[in-house]
Parts: sequence; structure tokens; C-alpha cells
Amino acid sequence: MNIIDYGRYDHVRPLRWTGEALDLLDQRVLPFDVTYLACRSSDAVAEAIRNLVVRGAPAIGISAAWGVVLAARAVQAASGPEAAARLEPALQRLNAARPTAVNLAWALARMRASLATAGTDWLQVLEREAAAIEAGDLAANRAMGHLGAALVATGSGVLTHCNTGSLATAGFGTALGVIRAGVAEGRIGRVFATETRPWNQGARLTVWELQQDGIDATLIADSAAAHLMQTGQVQWVIVGADRICANGDTANKIGTCQLAIVAKHHGVKFMVVAPASTVDMDTADGSRIDIEERDPAELLSARGMRTVAEGVRAWNPVFDITPHGLIDAIVTERGVVERPDATRMRVFSES
Repeated sequence: MNIIDYGRYDHVRPLRWTGEALDLLDQRVLPFDVTYLACRSSDAVAEAIRNLVVRGAPAIGISAAWGVVLAARAVQAASGPEAAARLEPALQRLNAARPTAVNLAWALARMRASLATAGTDWLQVLEREAAAIEAGDLAANRAMGHLGAALVATGSGVLTHCNTGSLATAGFGTALGVIRAGVAEGRIGRVFATETRPWNQGARLTVWELQQDGIDATLIADSAAAHLMQTGQVQWVIVGADRICANGDTANKIGTCQLAIVAKHHGVKFMVVAPASTVDMDTADGSRIDIEERDPAELLSARGMRTVAEGVRAWNPVFDITPHGLIDAIVTERGVVERPDATRMRVFSES
């Protein structure tokens, strides 16, 4: 496959391994403060994942892999299997940091598998595996970008939700990677991004990230999405996923499902873009997914200042489920599944 060099649209990196620490770009303070947090232990990585210093399913998985390497630095063991037993508590703590993102468990499973047959060089084996997970994600993102952009007609307007770009991955991004590729190929004429309350990942991260790459984007309130589609300004909604089920149902940032419903009503196409590692063929449908809920206080304040009267209660689910019947295409680095259902998704269990 002939993939265009998209380097001019890919400048941001959310994490960097220094050899001694995992430096994470603190996404809680963007866009006004560009600061890296140095994590020198696996527990520090787990805390950073839990507290949204790093977010986005692929970036979480990559961070967890490097967290295993950090945990391994403190372990004395003669072989990989011996090290695996001693490292398991640290891996469990990493796995518990964000339960919905399947990439986290997937990356930890790869690290476990690499230990299972390792000898005395098990620490080097872990470091190579973590580096391979990171490099593989970047390559997959560029492949997805090319595949997804090919579905978009020249001159289209697109809407994206949350942040699915370089900040959420090893680089380039998933849904935002399709948008980057579409802009580079001259297919996408207009880009809109939702604020994505309550953490405002679209407002704080997505439009900032696109700005760094010279891509013009227009920010809208979450509640303006239906009107935007009604006016005919977008032809595609392009989003990511934290988990894709065997029938094509997807879990993604809260608010995704309502975008899919409105898109269906207005005849706007709906694309989900995620690495194949996000596909969970062991989960039959979206009803089986454990939806993470965060502190209701996140809805009651903004930037540390309370915005709601005392005594008001809040409910704060972080993800929702988009039924497969609302999805026009699922794009992974392995290819495109159009009109996904349990039959068409079998390609992931057969490959």
C-alpha cells in the first residue's frame, strides 16, 4: 500500500521514554501549559493514567507497557517466568487504572506473553516489547488514516468528538489521523470539533493539537452538533473507540451515541476509527461493557471553581455505547468493515 508521508501534520507526542523514566505530557493543563510529568515507577504511571495525565486508549496501553518496564527495574529474577510472578501485582495495579479501555489489558497481555519465554535477558525483552508496541501504534495510525480518508469525498466537512489524535496515541491519531490524512490528501475541506464536556478534551486538546499542525478547525458546543448537521456543513462524523465488540457495538467518550443518532437522522455518515487491538471479540455486545463512572464533582465545577449550587447531585459516566446499526464504517489498520454486524466483524477472529 502506498502511504503518503503525512509528517507535516504530525508534530505532537504525548509520551517519551528516556531510558530512566516515562515522560508524559500533562494533558490536564493543556493548552496553556506544556509540561511533561516524569514517571519513575509503575505506580506513578498507574496514577497518571487514572488522573488523566495521559488519556486515549492507545496512549494508555503504551504507557502501561512502559510502566511494566519501570516495575521490572526493581525486580530481581533469573528468568522471565520468575519475573512474571513478581511483577504481577504491579500489572494488576496498572490494569485497574482505567477499566474500559481494552488497549490497556491488551498491552499488558503482550508484556506478559513476552516474559513467558524470556530467559536471563527478560528485562531487555520487556523494553523491546514496549518499544514495539509504541512503534506499531504509530504505523497503524498512519495506515488507518489512509484507509479512512479514502471513504471521504473531496470537499467534505467532518465533525469529531473528544480527542483521538497524537495526544491519545503514539502519534498521528486514530479518528484525528483520518482527518489529518484527509486534509493532506485534499479530501477534507472543513473540520469541526465538539467541546466534549466535562473534561473538554475537544476544546482543550483537539483544536490545540490541530493548530500545532496548521489545520484550521472550528470549535462547537456539544449541544450545537445537531444544528451543524441540519445545516449540511458536515458529511461525516469521525470518532474513536475505547472498545469495539464482536457485533460492532462501540464504547467511546460520553456523547458519542447521541452524535450517531443525530447523524443517522440527518443522513450524515458515521465512522469509528481504532486500532485492531481495540476490537474485543470476547465481548459479544455493548451491554457487556463495564462503563466507568468518575467523580460527580467533575460536573459541578470548572477549573477548580464550583459552577453549580450546593446540594445538587450529578451523574458522571465517562463512556457510552454506540449500537452497530448506527455505524457506517469501522476502520482499523487491518482494513474497513462497512455496516458492521456480528457476521462482518468475524474478520477479526479469522485474521
